[in-house]
Amino acid sequence: MSQTGQAIFETQVVEVGQEAQDFSAIDMLILFGQEAPDALRSSCYIINVKPVAAPITTAMQLKIDDQVFQITAVGDEVQRNLTNLGHIAVSFTGKTTAELPGTLYVAAGNYPSMTVGSTIQIIA
Repeated sequence: MSQTGQAIFETQVVEVGQEAQDFSAIDMLILFGQEAPDALRSSCYIINVKPVAAPITTAMQLKIDDQVFQITAVGDEVQRNLTNLGHIAVSFTGKTTAELPGTLYVAAGNYPSMTVGSTIQIIA
């Protein structure tokens, strides 16, 4: 697959919480940096916290390994939380209005199967 844009954010999954995959039942996944509190850690895909190089918009795509999802809405806290904590929820519902401030909404598609080493990018 050819990549048309430039990655404004790129990180890798370094740990998969025991219940992280359970959120597939509601078409959601949760990312958190390595500082994730113990109470939440088992529900998260733990990532390396990296800076986000540009404002995240609906013109961009979320790429998880080889799967590409169009971004449909961006919660008000996504940019700051991803940059500072590596913590956002990703909703695979295709909603075009951000209902939750810390959630990134993307087009509905096959729920990604992420493992340690999976790459997560936001492509401009």
